[in-house]
Amino acid sequence: MGRSVLVTGGNRGLGLAIARRLAAAGDGVTVTSRSGEQIEGLTVAKCDVRDAAEVDEAFKIAEEAHGPVEIAVANAGITRDQLLALMSEDAFTSVLDTNLTGAYRVAKRAVRPMMRLRRGRIIFVSSVVGLLGQAGQANYAASKAGLVGLARSLARELGSRNITVNVVAPGFADTDMTAALNEELQSAIKSRIPLGRTASPDEVAGVVQFLAGPDAAYITGAVIPVDGGLGMGH
Repeated sequence: MGRSVLVTGGNRGLGLAIARRLAAAGDGVTVTSRSGEQIEGLTVAKCDVRDAAEVDEAFKIAEEAHGPVEIAVANAGITRDQLLALMSEDAFTSVLDTNLTGAYRVAKRAVRPMMRLRRGRIIFVSSVVGLLGQAGQANYAASKAGLVGLARSLARELGSRNITVNVVAPGFADTDMTAALNEELQSAIKSRIPLGRTASPDEVAGVVQFLAGPDAAYITGAVIPVDGGLGMGH
Protein backbone atom coordinates (compact mmCIF):
# COMPACT_ATOMS: atom_id res chain seq x y z
CA MET A 1 0.00 0.00 0.00
CA GLY A 2 1.25 3.47 -0.88
CA ARG A 3 1.51 6.19 1.69
CA SER A 4 -0.61 9.32 1.92
CA VAL A 5 1.38 12.38 0.81
CA LEU A 6 0.52 16.09 0.87
CA VAL A 7 2.57 18.55 -1.22
CA THR A 8 1.76 22.24 -0.91
CA GLY A 9 2.19 24.36 -4.00
CA GLY A 10 2.11 21.16 -6.00
CA ASN A 11 0.44 22.42 -9.16
CA ARG A 12 3.61 23.42 -11.04
CA GLY A 13 7.39 23.63 -10.94
CA LEU A 14 9.25 21.82 -8.19
CA GLY A 15 6.06 20.96 -6.31
CA LEU A 16 4.50 19.21 -9.28
CA ALA A 17 7.74 17.33 -10.01
CA ILE A 18 7.82 16.13 -6.39
CA ALA A 19 4.17 15.09 -6.52
CA ARG A 20 4.58 13.24 -9.82
CA ARG A 21 7.67 11.41 -8.61
CA LEU A 22 6.04 10.19 -5.40
CA ALA A 23 2.83 9.23 -7.21
CA ALA A 24 4.80 7.24 -9.78
CA ALA A 25 6.34 5.28 -6.90
CA GLY A 26 2.87 4.26 -5.73
CA ASP A 27 2.01 6.85 -3.10
CA GLY A 28 -1.39 8.52 -2.90
CA VAL A 29 -0.57 12.18 -3.47
CA THR A 30 -2.63 15.25 -2.72
CA VAL A 31 -1.38 18.62 -3.92
CA THR A 32 -2.55 22.05 -2.89
CA SER A 33 -2.82 25.15 -5.02
CA ARG A 34 -4.57 28.47 -4.66
CA SER A 35 -6.48 27.86 -7.89
CA GLY A 36 -7.62 24.34 -7.08
CA GLU A 37 -7.34 23.42 -10.76
CA GLN A 38 -7.51 19.65 -11.21
CA ILE A 39 -4.40 17.67 -12.23
CA GLU A 40 -4.69 14.22 -13.75
CA GLY A 41 -3.49 11.43 -11.48
CA LEU A 42 -3.32 13.61 -8.36
CA THR A 43 -5.83 14.64 -5.72
CA VAL A 44 -6.09 18.43 -5.60
CA ALA A 45 -7.12 20.64 -2.69
CA LYS A 46 -7.74 24.36 -3.12
CA CYS A 47 -5.66 25.95 -0.38
CA ASP A 48 -3.84 29.14 0.51
CA VAL A 49 -1.27 28.25 3.16
CA ARG A 50 -1.77 31.68 4.73
CA ASP A 51 -5.12 30.41 5.99
CA ALA A 52 -5.01 27.76 8.74
CA ALA A 53 -8.59 26.69 8.04
CA GLU A 54 -7.77 26.02 4.39
CA VAL A 55 -4.68 24.04 5.41
CA ASP A 56 -6.86 21.96 7.73
CA GLU A 57 -9.36 21.33 4.94
CA ALA A 58 -6.57 20.27 2.55
CA PHE A 59 -5.41 17.67 5.06
CA LYS A 60 -8.99 16.42 5.43
CA ILE A 61 -9.22 15.98 1.65
CA ALA A 62 -5.93 14.05 1.65
CA GLU A 63 -7.06 11.91 4.59
CA GLU A 64 -10.38 11.05 2.96
CA ALA A 65 -8.70 10.16 -0.34
CA HIS A 66 -5.61 8.32 0.86
CA GLY A 67 -5.61 7.98 4.66
CA PRO A 68 -3.62 9.82 7.34
CA VAL A 69 -0.83 11.90 5.86
CA GLU A 70 2.53 10.23 6.46
CA ILE A 71 4.62 12.59 4.30
CA ALA A 72 4.09 16.35 4.33
CA VAL A 73 6.11 18.44 1.88
CA ALA A 74 5.90 22.18 2.56
CA ASN A 75 6.82 23.62 -0.81
CA ALA A 76 4.43 26.55 -1.37
CA GLY A 77 6.28 29.83 -1.71
CA ILE A 78 6.21 33.29 -3.23
CA THR A 79 8.68 36.07 -4.00
CA ARG A 80 8.23 39.85 -3.82
CA ASP A 81 11.72 41.06 -4.64
CA GLN A 82 12.86 44.57 -3.83
CA LEU A 83 15.84 46.33 -2.31
CA LEU A 84 15.34 46.81 1.42
CA ALA A 85 15.31 50.61 1.19
CA LEU A 86 12.31 50.37 -1.13
CA MET A 87 10.62 47.25 0.31
CA SER A 88 7.21 47.76 1.88
CA GLU A 89 6.36 46.09 5.16
CA ASP A 90 3.60 44.18 3.37
CA ALA A 91 6.12 42.80 0.85
CA PHE A 92 8.24 41.53 3.73
CA THR A 93 5.49 40.08 5.91
CA SER A 94 3.49 38.51 3.07
CA VAL A 95 6.52 36.49 1.93
CA LEU A 96 7.21 35.30 5.48
CA ASP A 97 3.54 34.49 6.03
CA THR A 98 3.48 32.24 2.96
CA ASN A 99 6.95 30.70 2.96
CA LEU A 100 7.70 30.34 6.69
CA THR A 101 4.46 30.64 8.65
CA GLY A 102 2.73 28.62 5.93
CA ALA A 103 5.21 25.80 6.56
CA TYR A 104 4.50 26.08 10.29
CA ARG A 105 0.76 25.69 9.60
CA VAL A 106 1.39 22.61 7.47
CA ALA A 107 3.70 21.02 10.03
CA LYS A 108 1.35 21.77 12.92
CA ARG A 109 -1.60 20.16 11.13
CA ALA A 110 0.51 17.18 10.10
CA VAL A 111 2.12 16.36 13.40
CA ARG A 112 -0.68 15.02 15.62
CA PRO A 113 -1.80 12.28 13.20
CA MET A 114 1.85 11.37 12.63
CA MET A 115 2.37 11.13 16.40
CA ARG A 116 -0.58 8.75 16.62
CA LEU A 117 0.89 6.66 13.80
CA ARG A 118 4.34 6.90 15.42
CA ARG A 119 5.88 7.59 12.04
CA GLY A 120 6.08 10.39 9.51
CA ARG A 121 8.24 12.57 7.31
CA ILE A 122 8.09 16.37 7.17
CA ILE A 123 10.14 17.98 4.41
CA PHE A 124 10.59 21.72 3.97
CA VAL A 125 11.62 23.10 0.59
CA SER A 126 14.01 25.98 1.30
CA SER A 127 16.48 27.60 -1.12
CA VAL A 128 20.18 28.24 -1.59
CA VAL A 129 19.23 31.91 -1.16
CA GLY A 130 18.32 31.17 2.45
CA LEU A 131 21.93 30.07 3.05
CA LEU A 132 23.83 32.51 0.82
CA GLY A 133 21.63 35.59 0.85
CA GLN A 134 20.74 37.55 -2.26
CA ALA A 135 20.49 41.30 -2.85
CA GLY A 136 16.89 42.30 -3.36
CA GLN A 137 15.56 39.18 -1.66
CA ALA A 138 15.90 39.92 2.07
CA ASN A 139 12.30 38.82 2.65
CA TYR A 140 12.64 35.59 0.66
CA ALA A 141 16.04 34.74 2.14
CA ALA A 142 14.79 35.34 5.68
CA SER A 143 11.78 33.09 5.10
CA LYS A 144 13.87 30.29 3.63
CA ALA A 145 16.57 30.54 6.31
CA GLY A 146 13.84 30.35 8.96
CA LEU A 147 12.83 26.93 7.67
CA VAL A 148 16.19 25.56 8.83
CA GLY A 149 15.66 26.61 12.44
CA LEU A 150 12.06 25.40 12.32
CA ALA A 151 13.06 22.00 10.94
CA ARG A 152 15.87 21.42 13.40
CA SER A 153 13.70 22.38 16.37
CA LEU A 154 10.95 20.02 15.20
CA ALA A 155 13.48 17.26 14.55
CA ARG A 156 14.41 17.43 18.24
CA GLU A 157 10.77 17.52 19.35
CA LEU A 158 9.54 14.67 17.18
CA GLY A 159 12.43 12.24 16.88
CA SER A 160 11.18 10.07 19.73
CA ARG A 161 7.96 9.51 17.75
CA ASN A 162 9.86 8.26 14.68
CA ILE A 163 9.06 11.45 12.76
CA THR A 164 11.90 12.98 10.74
CA VAL A 165 12.07 16.62 9.70
CA ASN A 166 14.47 17.70 6.98
CA VAL A 167 15.17 20.55 4.57
CA VAL A 168 15.95 20.49 0.85
CA ALA A 169 17.68 23.65 -0.38
CA PRO A 170 17.46 23.85 -4.18
CA GLY A 171 19.57 26.23 -6.19
CA PHE A 172 18.49 27.51 -9.60
CA ALA A 173 16.18 25.05 -11.32
CA ASP A 174 14.39 24.99 -14.67
CA THR A 175 11.09 26.51 -13.53
CA ASP A 176 8.79 29.30 -14.67
CA MET A 177 10.67 31.65 -12.32
CA THR A 178 14.05 31.12 -13.96
CA ALA A 179 12.55 30.99 -17.46
CA ALA A 180 11.32 34.56 -16.94
CA LEU A 181 14.89 35.81 -16.44
CA ASN A 182 16.64 37.34 -19.43
CA GLU A 183 19.40 35.38 -21.16
CA GLU A 184 22.19 37.62 -19.81
CA LEU A 185 21.08 37.08 -16.21
CA GLN A 186 20.70 33.35 -16.73
CA SER A 187 24.26 33.18 -18.08
CA ALA A 188 25.53 35.16 -15.09
CA ILE A 189 23.82 32.77 -12.70
CA LYS A 190 25.20 29.68 -14.44
CA SER A 191 28.72 31.14 -14.31
CA ARG A 192 28.54 31.01 -10.48
CA ILE A 193 27.49 27.36 -10.40
CA PRO A 194 30.40 24.88 -10.37
CA LEU A 195 28.40 22.37 -12.44
CA GLY A 196 27.66 25.14 -14.94
CA ARG A 197 23.95 24.49 -15.34
CA THR A 198 20.60 24.73 -13.62
CA ALA A 199 18.84 21.72 -12.09
CA SER A 200 15.91 19.92 -13.61
CA PRO A 201 12.87 19.84 -11.30
CA ASP A 202 13.14 16.05 -11.28
CA GLU A 203 16.64 16.24 -9.79
CA VAL A 204 15.23 18.17 -6.83
CA ALA A 205 12.25 15.81 -6.62
CA GLY A 206 14.59 12.83 -6.42
CA VAL A 207 16.17 14.18 -3.25
CA VAL A 208 12.75 14.78 -1.69
CA GLN A 209 11.79 11.22 -2.63
CA PHE A 210 14.96 9.94 -0.95
CA LEU A 211 14.15 11.83 2.27
CA ALA A 212 10.62 10.42 2.16
CA GLY A 213 11.87 6.85 1.65
CA PRO A 214 13.22 4.04 3.81
CA ASP A 215 16.89 4.78 3.09
CA ALA A 216 16.55 8.13 4.91
CA ALA A 217 15.04 6.71 8.11
CA TYR A 218 18.07 7.78 10.16
CA ILE A 219 18.32 11.30 8.71
CA THR A 220 16.66 14.17 10.57
CA GLY A 221 17.46 17.84 11.06
CA ALA A 222 19.51 17.82 7.87
CA VAL A 223 19.79 20.48 5.19
CA ILE A 224 20.50 18.94 1.80
CA PRO A 225 21.59 21.36 -0.94
CA VAL A 226 20.62 20.57 -4.53
CA ASP A 227 22.38 23.53 -6.09
CA GLY A 228 25.20 22.30 -8.33
CA GLY A 229 27.74 23.46 -5.73
CA LEU A 230 26.61 27.10 -5.67
CA GLY A 231 26.23 27.26 -1.90
CA MET A 232 28.96 24.85 -0.81
CA GLY A 233 30.37 25.53 2.63
CA HIS A 234 27.17 27.15 3.91
